[in-house]
Amino acid sequence: MPSDSTVFVDTNVLLYAQDPRVPDKQVRASAWIAHCWREGCGRLSTQVLNELFVNLRRTAPQLDLIEGRALVRRYRAWRPLTVDDSTVDLAWTLQDRFALSYWDALMVAAAQQQGCRHLLTEDLQHGQQMDRLQILNPFVVGPEILDAPTP
Repeated sequence: MPSDSTVFVDTNVLLYAQDPRVPDKQVRASAWIAHCWREGCGRLSTQVLNELFVNLRRTAPQLDLIEGRALVRRYRAWRPLTVDDSTVDLAWTLQDRFALSYWDALMVAAAQQQGCRHLLTEDLQHGQQMDRLQILNPFVVGPEILDAPTP
């Protein structure tokens, strides 16, 4: 798979994959995550892993503490970017350029620093381009969009 197909996955997508209360979103998020595992294209950051762990108890109460920790450990295989000073500085620049919240800018910065082509989230405008990074809403399009020829 070309490196151009890396996908940074936002916390909300990881949470929906575990949340049985919203079955349609669970199915769609799970399809994206399965694609990322299968193709080895999933990326995230330490910010995302921390948010995942904190919010799992609310969205997936069926998982106990040990299972939640195991899930976070599995996602470490996606080589999470450690948020550092350069990530924060880039986030501030992106925050100003694209009028983002700080937390969204931090996620975009982490995706850009990893050379991701796509950011999977429902929190930003679907189809928006932020330099080389394209925003994809996983509840609007499925992973098959990555196989479509680029114009």
